[in-house]
Amino acid sequence: MIREYQLRMSPEQAATEANIKRYISQEKGLDVRTIKAIRILKRSIDARQRAIFVNLKVLCYVNEQPQDEPFVPVEYQDVHGKPRVVVVGAGPGGLFAALRLIELGCCPVVVERGKDVHERRKDIARISREHKVDAESNYAFGEGGAGAYSDGKLYTRSKKRGSVERILTIFCQHGADVSILADAHPHIGTDKLPAVIEAMRHTILEHGGEVHFQTRMDELIIRGDKVEGIRTHDGREFLGPVILATGHSARDVYRMLFSGGVELEAKGLAIGVRLEHPAMLIDQIQYHNRNGRGRFLPAAEYRMVTQVEGRGVYSFCMCPGGFVVPAASGPHQLVVNGMSPSSRGSRWSNSGMVVEVRPEDLEDPALKATHGELHGTSLSMLELQEQLEELCWQQGNMRQTAPSQRMVDFVRRRLSYDLPQTSYSPGVLSSPLHFWMPPFVTSRLAKAFEIFGRTSHGFLTNEATLLAIETRTSAPVRIVRTDDTLCHVRLQGLYPCGEGAGYAGGIVSAAIDGERCAEAVAAYLHT
Repeated sequence: MIREYQLRMSPEQAATEANIKRYISQEKGLDVRTIKAIRILKRSIDARQRAIFVNLKVLCYVNEQPQDEPFVPVEYQDVHGKPRVVVVGAGPGGLFAALRLIELGCCPVVVERGKDVHERRKDIARISREHKVDAESNYAFGEGGAGAYSDGKLYTRSKKRGSVERILTIFCQHGADVSILADAHPHIGTDKLPAVIEAMRHTILEHGGEVHFQTRMDELIIRGDKVEGIRTHDGREFLGPVILATGHSARDVYRMLFSGGVELEAKGLAIGVRLEHPAMLIDQIQYHNRNGRGRFLPAAEYRMVTQVEGRGVYSFCMCPGGFVVPAASGPHQLVVNGMSPSSRGSRWSNSGMVVEVRPEDLEDPALKATHGELHGTSLSMLELQEQLEELCWQQGNMRQTAPSQRMVDFVRRRLSYDLPQTSYSPGVLSSPLHFWMPPFVTSRLAKAFEIFGRTSHGFLTNEATLLAIETRTSAPVRIVRTDDTLCHVRLQGLYPCGEGAGYAGGIVSAAIDGERCAEAVAAYLHT
């Protein structure tokens, strides 16, 4: 007999399968010896009150064992000799596009400018150790994309365009823990995600697809109003319709498209800092307990959002028990991001704290006073990103040392004479962020921090550190495409995809968009 139960339990009661079985036995009047197995379908933590509860939706197997697997795997066919589709970029958008193409009987040819997921780890380590950024292999470029080493979270609110459950299932099929199917905020972890990504590559290759690393696309092959393939940095040509999944940091691609007359538009983004607290402090605040999370709760998450002077100010990419990482993708740049390992066990918790910036904000007199006249083109927001990242690099002594300031000092516009220890391995230096960052951003951040401090007592503290600068929250450009066929509005055979195209905002939403683009290309080829 299989029964489904909704349970509301203490963290200790929900900590192990044996504890859950005992709880069900007591609450439902079952002999615990007859409960052969349980399967957790949904799991979330309710920390709104002082008493913390874990909400579970479970299947209880009474006097029988589960006969099925936690998920139904996707079946992939052999695509040797099938119509070829060029997929530019091996981030989540590109990888999921390639896998979906195989399902649909097309042969994906994945072209990635960076290295495979294991080799790029060495170049990432050099950023912290030697302050050297390889422009082709870094936190943004390489197999797995930006999410492989600077994210790992699979939580998304983008559920209208496709099935989140399907994406999570494919992750599990390639080695992710099945717990992500149940968790309210699923998270693989940047320590485990690379192996999952590598397994996806093996699936592509085993079924007839191709993957080419250290192969940078330099040019689209366009004849008339049709894209027929790409030309790479070494002169090779790959022919077929093109799914362009190059990620939000491929600025050379944006410039190549712009100079070639491909229709683009400037897109709003968000700019700010990475805010790091001691993990224990966030646990104490969120779990309403001076002892923190205790033995049975995970590192606490938070989400902050408010409006200041007509613009949203909000937390972004919250990393409980995580690290702040250097996310530059080229020379003369300093950008920070966050990541969490699967254990979420570091002594720090961090989040992006950012202010909404729109293209029309470039006309703000204060912004013009500090950053001059930006070209009134579709690349104007990209140019703002570049200016801020180079300015931050200069403030960091032209290294990857992050300019930083204590949180209260920032709000009160005073220099921090010393800094707390941080997780940022290239190092930090004290800097008056309130002075050299755009007033448009800093004034709103300061007011938002005061609001967050009032609503979450203890959050506004000098134990917290602001590290500059967070600019890569999303793409600064949208590559305009149609609503129905998903191809570029002017060019047949070009399918802008994922975060870099301006149509997604994270691992799962980019993966969903990759699948949608693959379906559109398959329909295009089969007509």
